[in-house]
Amino acid sequence: MSMLTPPGMGGKYRIKGDTYPRMRRPRRRGRLIAALVGAVLALGLIGWGTLQLIDVFGGHSGAKAAAPKGDCKKDSASPAAPAQALPKPAQITVNVYNATPRGGLAKSVADELKKRGFAIGKVGNAPEAYDKKVPGNGILLGNPASTRGPLSVLGTQLKGAEQKVDTRNTPDIDLIIGTTFGALNTPQDATTALAALAKPAPAPSGKC
Repeated sequence: MSMLTPPGMGGKYRIKGDTYPRMRRPRRRGRLIAALVGAVLALGLIGWGTLQLIDVFGGHSGAKAAAPKGDCKKDSASPAAPAQALPKPAQITVNVYNATPRGGLAKSVADELKKRGFAIGKVGNAPEAYDKKVPGNGILLGNPASTRGPLSVLGTQLKGAEQKVDTRNTPDIDLIIGTTFGALNTPQDATTALAALAKPAPAPSGKC
């Protein structure tokens, strides 16, 4: 036994010449592996929690929003509104007044309207308030209730006629011929305009 060898130690711990035994502690590999696995799991949990927070505060709950109840079809046509009940020409009494310098104009217009089925009332020169003071094709004048049909029906006979109301309490309406008047609309054009007036308007579609 060498003098450098401590008493009681031999075998592999025996010091021989210049060779010395390695006195290191055994490695604890199990603890190291467990620590690494724990670190990986911790990082995974932190990443998952971060994604959940982003999802919540970003407004995406992961579940689809509930669809609105009802069958809302944006492209489907809405049912048409009921047709407007318009008076027949025979139910409308028209007074024809001439506000132009041309003589006999009121009578000729009245005769034509009568052929088209209108009832004719008074025929003559326009009242002083309108005489030579109607610059357009004409003015249609009646009581406030006449705006719901009679004025519009008569308006199909004369393009560009202005509609007005006054304080009369009778159902008759006035046609005051203006200075630019040339002729009534043709029967075909008047019929087309009247059909468009009576055509049901589509009801507004609901919003989804």
